[in-house]
Amino acid sequence: MIKVENLKKVYGKGVNATHALKGVTLSVNSGEFVAIMGRSGSGKSTLLHLLGLLDAPTSGSILIDNINVLKLSTEAQANFRLNHMGYVFQEYSLISELTILENVYIPAVCLGKKNDYKRRAREILDTVGLNERINHYPHEVSGGEQQRAAIARALINQPKILFADEPTASLDTISSRIVLQLFLKLNKEQKQTIVMVTHEPDDRSYVDRVIWLKDGLIDNQ
Repeated sequence: MIKVENLKKVYGKGVNATHALKGVTLSVNSGEFVAIMGRSGSGKSTLLHLLGLLDAPTSGSILIDNINVLKLSTEAQANFRLNHMGYVFQEYSLISELTILENVYIPAVCLGKKNDYKRRAREILDTVGLNERINHYPHEVSGGEQQRAAIARALINQPKILFADEPTASLDTISSRIVLQLFLKLNKEQKQTIVMVTHEPDDRSYVDRVIWLKDGLIDNQ
């Protein structure tokens, strides 16, 4: 599903240049639950953002379903993200003025889907255990519930790949476990491909495979 060749990312120029990624080559199969791990500054989030087309590499190639996504126009990349990718971040980024239900179906509205998006949003919220919170506002639910709402939002357009960047970093132990168990359920029951950045050693028990990074390179531990 994802094939990456010699991916590099450099921030700045000259003596002030920071080489965040120094030539990463990897692949992720359809239906895999993969964790990207490594010390702070190893390039984990940089790699995730490049794979998710949220940033552009300095050089290298990214193929998703045999499409060279880096050669797509800016508009085509935006459409590709909206149609094929879902994102969950450390900060939930819910819109405070909207209910949980409205937050979840916003991406479907952006795609111009006119039929059944509210029904699908309710179904996903039921899947993530928030069927009794659909009319609540973000400030009326816990942090763990907000993150589950963010996961539901990421799933509304049925993405091929779900990207998660430190999704449990702001959560307590119990809420973290609930979120990770939800990811595992989505992966096993719905064959959802998930690429997750994490720094928590215990998270390894949930994933199929760990991609280790060290100083911007794959570290084959």
